Parts: sequence; structure tokens; C-alpha cells
Amino acid sequence: MLIAITLEKERRKLPKRDVDSHKGSFGHVLILGGSPGMSGAAILAGMAALRSGSGKVSIATAPEHANILNLACPELMCYGIVESQHFEILARRATNLVLGPGLGISNYAKQLLACGLKLNLPTLVDADGLKWLSELPQANTHPHWVLTPHPGEAAALLGVTLADVQQDRMAAVKALQKKFGGVVVLKGAGTLIQGPEAHTYVCPAANPAMATAGMGDVLSGVIGSLMGQGMSPLDSALLGTILHAHAADRASQTGARGMLASDVLPFIRDCINGK
Repeated sequence: MLIAITLEKERRKLPKRDVDSHKGSFGHVLILGGSPGMSGAAILAGMAALRSGSGKVSIATAPEHANILNLACPELMCYGIVESQHFEILARRATNLVLGPGLGISNYAKQLLACGLKLNLPTLVDADGLKWLSELPQANTHPHWVLTPHPGEAAALLGVTLADVQQDRMAAVKALQKKFGGVVVLKGAGTLIQGPEAHTYVCPAANPAMATAGMGDVLSGVIGSLMGQGMSPLDSALLGTILHAHAADRASQTGARGMLASDVLPFIRDCINGK
């Protein structure tokens, strides 16, 4: 069965905020990514997580630009990571992980990803993280993760062609969930979300202006933020996907061409607060 999700329904699942809450009450998301030349991906994911309500967001990134990565958003905490044990130390303070935005495909990136996947934390894997997934035998399945592939990444993970995925997207998302476990968000026009249960969810919102670099990094930050705030992987994927789509719909009202992924960020706060 295919179930269309709505922002109003999914937003009701957000945990309530007590008057005596503090920043530690709303999760500490640790993002692994931002290799040289791709630091913007980690920044977008981090800013999206903050706009979605995270109390704290840290970025584990390449040492050469850790000191300047948060100039665009001083609320982000950025750390240069040389070895995997440094990443493990950071992860001890985190509520959950977002692995992959701008991570790169070097052996260094592969080692850090493998380290992250060994940790017993709710985890989202996206972008370059997905490129390594099939090559890490210890990470075949995970009950507490969310995978967010676009159709090309889905094809690589399944060992089929892009045309195969696009011809039957529902079969593809079910096959991905069966192979890797957890929750799978197959991005595209009519994004599909598949958890362990039989039925599949579809996001009816979104628009062609979203076909631009960095949009997936924003989605990763949104879903990762909700996981850190205590929502289940499936509920985080459902709310995060429809929230991201509605924010992008608002941002695109001035036209379908020229929208940036960062244009979506201000609308995330409005949409999550029911404005």
C-alpha cells in the first residue's frame, strides 16, 4: 500500500518542549563530511539541523578548513579530524550521526565512515557515505539507520541500472530496505520512504527548483536533527522529507530557476513551527 504523508499529521509527532528545557534537551548531531572542495555540503547539513531544532550540531571534517568552516554559521562547532579515534571521542558526546555530506571517496573517508558505522548510535547515511556502503561488510544492515539515496546511488547499492530503478521506484525502495534494513528514503519526484513494515510512504510535495546542488545535504540535516530530538528513524524520515519539501515549495515561489539549497533554510523554521 502507498500512503501519502502530510506535514500537518507528521508534525504532530514532534516531542513537546518543556519550559525548563536547555540545549542538551534537543540532541547533539555529529556530522561527518566536508572534504576539501566540498565543505559546503557539511555546512548546509549543519545549518539545516539547527533550523530544524537541534540543540547542538558538531561537524567532523578535514583539518585544513576546520577553523573557517563555521564562518557562515558561528553556531556550528567544527573539528578537524586526523584519525578515527579522534572521531570516536567526538561521537561520545553526540546523540546521533549524519555520515556522508561532502565526505569524499578517499581511503581516509572510508576509514572514518567505517568507524562511524561501528558506533551504536542512530545514524543517517547519505551522499559519499552511500558510495562506500556496499564495500563495508560489517555495515550490511542496521536497524537504527536512515539511508537517503538518489536514484543513481540506489542503482549502485542494488547493482542494477538507473533505468531499472526509475522504471519501478517502489520495487527499488523495498529492495533497498530488505538489503540494508532500517529506513530508506529514495529521493526524486515523489520521494518514497520505506521502513520495515509492508506499506510504503510517498511525499506529494516538492518541485523542479529542488534539482540543485546541496538540496540532499539539507534533507540529511533535517532528518538527522529530528533523530537527535528523539524521534524514531521512520518518523524522522517521514517528517523530515515532507518538511524539507514544503520549505522548498515556499522558497520556490519566486520561480523554478535559480533557487539555491541555502534558500530553503529560513523556511524550515517556519514550516516546523506551523507558520
